[in-house]
Amino acid sequence: MFQEHEQVVLTAEVTGDEGEALEPGDVGAIIHLHPGGEAFVVEFMSLDGETVAIATVQASQARPVTSADLTHARTVQAVV
Repeated sequence: MFQEHEQVVLTAEVTGDEGEALEPGDVGAIIHLHPGGEAFVVEFMSLDGETVAIATVQASQARPVTSADLTHARTVQAVV
């Protein structure tokens, strides 16, 4: 079960609340859990700490971060 403030990795494409295209492998932090834990709100940030997107993510679209994960950078069109 996911917890608030936990980091997660997307396993599917997700659209942010403002239409941002998020890709599998993008990493964010849970900022709100919906009742039942089947969905949560995730904040995605750039490596310099700016919020890039906020999105509602289904539990089936993400997984917890593990010690085997490596950070990878990609450039996005615009920062919110």
